[in-house]
Amino acid sequence: MAIKPLPTHPAEALILARATREVCLRAARLRMMIFDVDGVLTNGVLNYGEHGETVKQFHALDGYGLRMLHDIGIEVALMTGRDSPTVARRAADLGLAEVQQGVRDKSAAVTALAQRHGFDLDEVGFMGDDIIDLAAMQRVGFAASVAEAPVYVAQAAHWVATRPAGFGAARECCDLILAAQGRLGGFIASGSRSALTTAGSPQ
Repeated sequence: MAIKPLPTHPAEALILARATREVCLRAARLRMMIFDVDGVLTNGVLNYGEHGETVKQFHALDGYGLRMLHDIGIEVALMTGRDSPTVARRAADLGLAEVQQGVRDKSAAVTALAQRHGFDLDEVGFMGDDIIDLAAMQRVGFAASVAEAPVYVAQAAHWVATRPAGFGAARECCDLILAAQGRLGGFIASGSRSALTTAGSPQ
């Protein structure tokens, strides 16, 4: 897959200036991005209800980032070692079709998922935070992690978010990918136009 020239939109340049050129090129190749859930899309805290159900908290910033990737044609998948109806609900709310739960061998699952969609592994990214994610991170073209991850997990990543897990870490990753592919500026421009239209219309 041909690598696009690095973009020049001011917001994209600001984001890409904080990453190495190698990371930017890896992100520019992506056609699929897979996110772990607990400790990546959430803060990793598991709250149990009185009937034993697990309550998870998601952040709107992360959700919008995943939607933006989806909207430019990047296949977005959620992959977790746990089973939770909350994850299925969150994916449905975001319009994501690929949700894999109860996965113990994430490396094999990532490989199978890439093959099913016809992607090479260097066109696939994975964002994880713990030991169960390591093998998958080592197989893909772009491996991302969070600041709270154990040091040996963070060291296996090509890029590590600065925002906390569950509070914008995934969004930071999405923005990097969008910027590397020259697509973030379009969302900023269209969002600004929408905001102006909304501001000038009756409530």
